[in-house]
Parts: sequence; structure tokens; C-alpha cells
Amino acid sequence: MQTPDETAFTFVDFSTSREGACTELTWSRLDSLVRATAAGLRRAGAAGERVAVVAPQGPDYVVGFLGAVCAGAIAVPLFPPTLPGHAGKLAAALSDAQPVLAVAHEDQRESVSGFCKDHAIAPAPRVVTIEELRDSGASGPEGTGAHHPRPDACAYLQYTSGSTRNPTGVEISHTNVCVNARQALDAYDVRRGTNSIVGWLPLYHDMGLVLMIAMPVVGHIPSVIMDPLAFVQQPERWLRLLARHDGAMTAAPNFAFDYCVQRVGEENRAALSLGSVAVMVNGSEPIRPATLDRFHEAFAPSGIRRTAMRPSYGLAEATVFVCASPAGEEPTAVSFDRDLLARGAARAVEPGEAAATTLVACGRPTHQEVAIVDPATLRGLEDGRIGEIWLRGPNIGGGYWGRPEESRAAFRAVMAGDDPDDPAHHWLRTGDLGMWHDKQLYVTGRIKDLVIIDGVNHYPQDIEETVQQAHPALRPRHIAAFAVPTDEGERLVVVAEHSRDLTDPRAQADGVARAVRAAVAGAHAVAVHDFVLAAPDTVPFTTSGKVARSGCRERYLEGAWTGTDRRQAAQKGTGGA
Repeated sequence: MQTPDETAFTFVDFSTSREGACTELTWSRLDSLVRATAAGLRRAGAAGERVAVVAPQGPDYVVGFLGAVCAGAIAVPLFPPTLPGHAGKLAAALSDAQPVLAVAHEDQRESVSGFCKDHAIAPAPRVVTIEELRDSGASGPEGTGAHHPRPDACAYLQYTSGSTRNPTGVEISHTNVCVNARQALDAYDVRRGTNSIVGWLPLYHDMGLVLMIAMPVVGHIPSVIMDPLAFVQQPERWLRLLARHDGAMTAAPNFAFDYCVQRVGEENRAALSLGSVAVMVNGSEPIRPATLDRFHEAFAPSGIRRTAMRPSYGLAEATVFVCASPAGEEPTAVSFDRDLLARGAARAVEPGEAAATTLVACGRPTHQEVAIVDPATLRGLEDGRIGEIWLRGPNIGGGYWGRPEESRAAFRAVMAGDDPDDPAHHWLRTGDLGMWHDKQLYVTGRIKDLVIIDGVNHYPQDIEETVQQAHPALRPRHIAAFAVPTDEGERLVVVAEHSRDLTDPRAQADGVARAVRAAVAGAHAVAVHDFVLAAPDTVPFTTSGKVARSGCRERYLEGAWTGTDRRQAAQKGTGGA
């Protein structure tokens, strides 16, 4: 260890201090804590078993995760039961992973045990704390012993943020995460001695885990971590931390940048100095060109450089990072003919043209391969054609935990004519749609979310954007568009929350519905079969903050908003050969 006394991790707690109370761990202190925790876990029989990390965002989480990985256990990064609205997802993941131990904060030991009992988690994990693991490890003969897991062994299970009922844990090996951290460090040109990493993303999310734990450890780069709730309460806190740390790299979903524009006033912007910010990754959800423009316009006086904004693409099955826009270049946004996009082809048009869709480029991959493949014929497609995004590289996970058939289908796909028994021909099917245009990747949507009406493809995020602008009573980002089966075939349904300050939603419901129907018909030439004006906080979200369209569709079919159970009709509509 070349710099043992330098700060490795800084945890900023805004719950006890307006300016944020800082707790620091040096590299040497982190090393001793992780070694002792790993020894304690091995003494508890965790080697080769699953260990859930359900601590709050802070030192216990980082030490617990790294300790489990170093102990030869399989870490399961999750979240405490106190996270509002996600109890079902936590219970499902715990039931699926069946960890033998759950690492929690001392204050939450009883709540974790009670949660497992209340949700009939069987077998229930034994709840332990970092303190007792550290004491146990330090007191035993294994306290100073080294343990070296195999590079290809599973290091952790990254649970995807989709279905509550069917969670899927991606098996990420030690090689996968170390390689992917290096790929990201190279892509964003992040270097020791020059950069720091600052963020609020949840550590149980793939982007937060790799950005704020893996990349700092692999690259020996200081990491500054704040709680997601602190960002939601005051997004300016995030920006102040970025200004405080030279050469800062950070990442956030698209909505976070709009949120900063909305919540950080002009006077507070003037006090920020963001000229040293090196990288602001925009990923995890569809990237809006208008968001990039609004954020840069709002914070350019604070010194933010447009070249620091790096649209990116990734997914848990690839550990996380896949593509990023080129270093030193401004983000690229291109308008395409919407009708041609619906038919799977790309033709660039002038910005502002009617029936145009503007997409943001996600750049190029780093040390991995990306192919665009026709999902029906399994043949590669030329540039300008939309198909499924397939990936190949040393960062691709090993499969889904306990799901061999799904793993074979997704992680060992082969193109037409290739040998399915040759690992060199295996690809990851992402389920995402995209295309190559002018040497950059453009992501157009998810196959499972694609709305197909009368044989025409419609991208739900485009429809949702149109709906959002149709009436001021609608709550931004809390809108879901999806297709449901009817006797006339698949038809479009839109569920949209109204704003919190709408005093009489019933009185405005008809007017809002008319505005939405007219806007969607005009922009997309498709009729809205059913429109639901929903109460705030009823549209479901994933743990990573994205609208859960499939979950929303499921709730709609169950009659959550209408009182009419449509599941029988759905089953009838999706049957057949």
C-alpha cells in the first residue's frame, strides 16, 4: 500500500449537520476493517455462502460489502427495510438469495430480524453487525490471515430493479467487477492523484456500487458518499460536494439533472464553482436532449463545461458500464424520422421537424464488443438499423442466480450460423433496442416495453414525454405508457399521476384526458384506449428510480385504479400459438 494515510472514503451525513458531518476512512484503516470483517465472516461460516448487506448508506455498507467479497462469500447488496415503498422487493430478493447472514447497522438489527419474520423469509439469515464481525475476526487466528478468492468465483449478486415478484440476481465474478471498473476508469479518463468520485446513488444499485466502491478501490481513487435522501431533500448538496473536490466524477439518472434545475435557485447557482468537475455521467434511464440543454444553460454560469456531461449506457448483466460518449466532446443529439424509427430504420432530419424523435448518443464501448442483432433472425444488422443490443466481453456476468434456462437464453446467445457450444461465440442479449449511427450507439428502448399497435412500433418514453407536456396538471416523470390486449388487438393505455397541488382532480379529469388523447394522437398517430388520472405516488417505481412500466401494467390489469380486474382479458389476448 503506497499511500496508507490518504483518505479512501468520506461519508457525508447531512442528517446531523447542515453542512454535512464527515466521517473518513484512510486506506490503511479500510484495509484493517475489511480484513477483520472478512475474518469474522469466515469464522461465522460465510465462505461460499451468500451474505446480504442491508446496512444504511455509510461506512458499514462499504466495509460489509468488501468484507464479504474478501471472505470468499457471495455478497448480496440490498437495502434496509426502512427504505419506503420497497418492502416487497427486499423480501423477494432475500427469499431468492437465501443468505446465511445479513449485515446490518446496530440500530436496525431488530428491524431486520422482524422484517424477515414478518415476511416469512426462510431460512431466515442471522443478523450481524460490523462491530461483532470485526471483534470476532480480530480475536481469532484468522484475523491476520489472507484469503484469495478465485478470479472467476462469484463475488456478488446484483439484483436488477425490475419485477417485485420475480427478482433476478446477476452473478458478478471478481474478474467481472475489476475489469468493468477498469473499463469505466479508462472511458472517463479518471486517474489517481487527479480525480475524486462523488455521489449519492444507492450503493445497492449497480451504478452506485461500481462508481462509489469498485472504481475507487480498483483505481485507488478517493470516494465521497452522501445519502440519496439528502440529495432528494436538497440537490444543491450534491453540487456543493462536486465543487469542493477537484476533478470530481459523478453519475446520476437523467431526472436528477432536471431536478437540480428545478430546485436550485439562481442565487444559489451563482455561489457554486463547478469548473473543476471532470465527469457527469448521465445514465440508467432514457437521456433527454432537453435535459442536457436545460442543465448546461442553468449551470454554465457556475462553470460547468458541456464536455463534462457524458451520456452513457450500461446494465447489471454487464456489471454496469458498457458505453460512454467520447472524452472531450460535447454530447451528440440527432433528430430522426419518427415514422422510419417505428419501422426499424434511422434517417437523420433537421431538428424541430414534425414527426421527429431526437435521441442522445451513448458513445462507444471500451474494451468490449457491441452488436446490433435482429431478434427474429439472430443476424447482425448494418448501421442505421434498429435491433437488439448484444454484448460480449470479460465484464459480462455469469448468469442469473438459480435460473439456468434464463441464463442460457440471455448470457449464451449465438448469432445465426455460429457454434452454440463454442464460448467464443456467446453473447449477452440485453433486451434493449438500439442502433449504430455515425459510429455511436443510440438506445431506443426496451423490447419488453415496446408498444406495438396495429403493427407499428411506438417507444413508451416518447409517448410519456408527449403526455407530460399535454397538461400542466400532470406530475412530471410519474407517467407510464404500455399496451394491453383487447378484442381488437393490442391497445395503448396511459396512467399518469396528477400533481400534488391539484385541489379537485375529478373536476379536471375529463379535460386532462382530452388534452392527453389529442396530444398523443397528433404526435404519434395512435389512439389512447384508456387514460387513468392517478393519485400521487401510485405509479410504481423500481429501486433505481425508474417508472416500472411492467409493474404499472400489472397493477392496471388487476384493477388498481379502475376497480375492474382485466387479467382474464389479458390472458385471453395473449394466448394462442
